[in-house]
Amino acid sequence: MDNGSPDSDFFYRTDYAHDVGRGLSEQTVRHISRLKGEPGWLLSFRLKSLEIFQKLAMPDWAPLKKEDLDYGNIRYYLAHEQFPKRNWEEVPEEVKRTFDRLGVPEKERKFLAGVEAQFDSEMAYANLKEDLIRQGVIFVSSSEGLRDHEEIFRPYFGTLVSSSDNLFAALNGAAFSGGSFIYIPPDVKVAQPLQAYFRINAEQFGQFERTLIIVGENAEVIYLEGCTAPRFETTTLHAAVVEVFALAGAKVQYVTVQNWSDNVYNLVTKRAKAFEDAEIRWIDCNIGSRLTMKYPALLLAGERARGEVLSISVAHNGQRQDTGARAIHLAPRTSSQLIAKSLSIGNGAATYRGKIFLAPSADHCRSHSRCDALLLGEEAISQTFPEIHCQGEGCTVEHEASVSKISDEQLFYLRSRGLDERGALGLMVNGFFSDLIREFPMEYGVELKRLIEMEMDDIGSGESVP
Repeated sequence: MDNGSPDSDFFYRTDYAHDVGRGLSEQTVRHISRLKGEPGWLLSFRLKSLEIFQKLAMPDWAPLKKEDLDYGNIRYYLAHEQFPKRNWEEVPEEVKRTFDRLGVPEKERKFLAGVEAQFDSEMAYANLKEDLIRQGVIFVSSSEGLRDHEEIFRPYFGTLVSSSDNLFAALNGAAFSGGSFIYIPPDVKVAQPLQAYFRINAEQFGQFERTLIIVGENAEVIYLEGCTAPRFETTTLHAAVVEVFALAGAKVQYVTVQNWSDNVYNLVTKRAKAFEDAEIRWIDCNIGSRLTMKYPALLLAGERARGEVLSISVAHNGQRQDTGARAIHLAPRTSSQLIAKSLSIGNGAATYRGKIFLAPSADHCRSHSRCDALLLGEEAISQTFPEIHCQGEGCTVEHEASVSKISDEQLFYLRSRGLDERGALGLMVNGFFSDLIREFPMEYGVELKRLIEMEMDDIGSGESVP
């Protein structure tokens, strides 16, 4: 999670022990796998993923073509070490300075049960409270999960998001490194959140973390994910894959706050599966990036499973937030709720893509979706593409949408009450998002309001909105 400071795009020059160079080839993939000491089955998975990536195209609806990115000029693996440190003082100095400045150690001390910090391709630091370790909780990097817990890791790995799912899932499958592996044993309720922080520090770099979360029967966990990167003139790529499994009666909250710089292409695949009586909540905030394509999915596979996706997106000048959610009902008496709010500023574009599917086996289900858009500027763009397929019996499916614009009359009224333009805009925007911001953990909600207010700074400083 970014600390809300205006200088979150700072950069420290870094020397790396491991650098596989630019471009993606079979040699690159083999080099990454060899560096990480992976078993043969995983190398085969990577090579198959590479083969799929080379053949796949972008879907016709996507606001990006495959050829828009120069894959031959991206660096696919940069790391200091293969495995994270457990002691903060042992972390390399330039990495430690980065996360100190972003407030990660302070947050760990104040309100987290465990924290991981990824710097480019690998986790640099990971720690979990001793009482949770004694209860059997596992919170490690994906590399450690593969090495030390393969019997848990392997049966779930790649079963929700296959490499053939989409172009960037295939790219992740070939080049993935880093990410979190979490296992919560049955009946264990983790009272404080676990957090992972993903930092891209290098120029012309691709970060491809892969996160796997398995929550046992009647267990509970909150997982927080924060993302930032410095601002460069060249393109940076972030293509993560996340798989979450909530077994019978489990409860999972997955909270993301991204504050990418505007040279980042954020193209991720996130999917969660809920078994009988399980509950999954995606709570998602997308600020920054040149383009974000993100559609967290719920697979409601067990009777009475519940799922919710709450999404906030802000698209400033030159930015596109192409976001949404998917709810796939596979079992009877399941329920879902998809709520999204977006703000488009200047010529920014926010697109919502929502899909609700109720299979023939999904009888007596409920699903509700709502997307609200706020426009600030004559060229601001908002688009909504809802898709609903209902094949079950006795189901209730609802969808609603609204688009509104901040008017000169509203601003005049607030300014006549003593607010300057920035204050008036900030009041209206925070009011628009307030019901969703309240759903974030308290510390994140406060910082999220600050991040949204920072997006208004250019306007409030006198720069006109087209």
